[in-house]
Amino acid sequence: MADYTTILDGLEVMMRLGIHPHEATPQRVLLSVRMTVTYPAPPGGDAIEEVLDYDFVRTGIRALAEGPGFALQETLVEAVAALCLGDPRVREVQVRSTKPDVYPDARVGCEIVRRR
Repeated sequence: MADYTTILDGLEVMMRLGIHPHEATPQRVLLSVRMTVTYPAPPGGDAIEEVLDYDFVRTGIRALAEGPGFALQETLVEAVAALCLGDPRVREVQVRSTKPDVYPDARVGCEIVRRR
């Protein structure tokens, strides 16, 4: 067995996220994902078919961002974690969501870790 950490960091999307009236329009959201992925053996052929192609995570997050939106960051990060855990090779996922423009002097966010 071989474990690797696959990272998608700082993905910026525009989406509806929040409970306040001014959050009814899309706002900038930053997402970072770290997945612990287990393979039967270290990749030997230097081919994408041997490993998790993280394009599915990026594409899935973009699809979530284009949807109706979320009231809570907690709900958003759970949806992203479920997306990642849809691949049976993902043993653990850490997801962080940040809204950088809510306050002029701070970012607000939520982070979770989910395991099989």
